[in-house]
Amino acid sequence: MSQHGQYYHEFYVGIASNPIDRLNNGHGVTVDMPNIYWTEPLQTQVVRAIEKHFIDKGTKGGPGGGDNDTCYIYAYKIHQNTRQ
Repeated sequence: MSQHGQYYHEFYVGIASNPIDRLNNGHGVTVDMPNIYWTEPLQTQVVRAIEKHFIDKGTKGGPGGGDNDTCYIYAYKIHQNTRQ
């Protein structure tokens, strides 16, 4: 985020077991929009720690989502047509 000259508060960070579904159906974000990122699958504890790190830096989002199968972290730049 900071590498692209953006501010943390302009982004939403979350975790999901299916990031494409969560981005499309949960947030109204399509994968062709700029500034969308997600990781390769990671351990649940790791994605939760990364999510907390970015929320502590000022991104939108909140801890406690997902379930035991949650293994992806995603981020997108908030636009007027996205849902947080």
